[in-house]
Amino acid sequence: MNPWLPAAPCTPRACAAHKGPTRPRPLAVALLCAGCALLLAGALCAPLALLLGPARRERLIRRWSHGIVRAFGVRVRITGGPVPSPGVPGAPGTLVVANHISWLDVPLVAAVFPGRMLAKREIGDWPLLGPLAAAGGTLFVDRDRLRTLPGTVHEIAAALRDGSRVVAYPEGTTWCGRGGGRFGPAVFQAAIDAHAEIRPVRISYRTGPPRDVPHGGRAPAPDGSAPAERPAPAGAAAFVGDDPLMTSLWRVVTSAGLTAEVHVLPPLSADAPRDRGTLARLAQTAVANDSANRSPESVHH
Repeated sequence: MNPWLPAAPCTPRACAAHKGPTRPRPLAVALLCAGCALLLAGALCAPLALLLGPARRERLIRRWSHGIVRAFGVRVRITGGPVPSPGVPGAPGTLVVANHISWLDVPLVAAVFPGRMLAKREIGDWPLLGPLAAAGGTLFVDRDRLRTLPGTVHEIAAALRDGSRVVAYPEGTTWCGRGGGRFGPAVFQAAIDAHAEIRPVRISYRTGPPRDVPHGGRAPAPDGSAPAERPAPAGAAAFVGDDPLMTSLWRVVTSAGLTAEVHVLPPLSADAPRDRGTLARLAQTAVANDSANRSPESVHH
């Protein structure tokens, strides 16, 4: 099998269900319109944002990306860090790697780490999102042509050497929470070639309000007598298999109580005596740690 085309066992019917409360149809339509309007505004204003300095542009992108997730009716919780400021001119950039669950992952990660996305070529053809991704400097991967892999790695390394932050999802496809897939090593070779820092990020979606609970742990009950369960994983956010984008959008805005969680993990150095396979395994272990500590019932939705 082509390593750019991994297969996940997740399907919309089996994995993308919302078991919690739902929103009234008029409110869901309003949220859908608000989220799409904010996306469109970003696409139209992207050329103007390029005129801003790096620090101001990064702040603007973070706020806009956070606003997109909120506009679609999803709460956002960010933990870990600290999140670094824009890089020093002349210094290598950062490779941000995360697990992949939903189209929401893109604005969610950008709310913390704005950067150049690594995405499959087909996304460039999506209405609204495709032009927006291209304007943001997205690096597109042709996964149907394995012979383009060395050129893609070279392009990523060049962006990192120039000080760019590159965001990648090394699983290569979306997973609904079944422990995730194997992290492909190719992007880590680019980090080695550019002597860039690697920053793993863990993404999860849950139902219910966010709680200040360690990942995999439990919070004390209000009376202090017994631990309370963490909110259940939210399958409604999963964008898997042959799920149409509009179907996924509608499922998100009609599902009340969704919370997106981003946990920023400690960085990894690509300068240590490690090969790309070792770096991929280290990043995968760090990102998957939350899933590994949960019961099978919660991991499989």
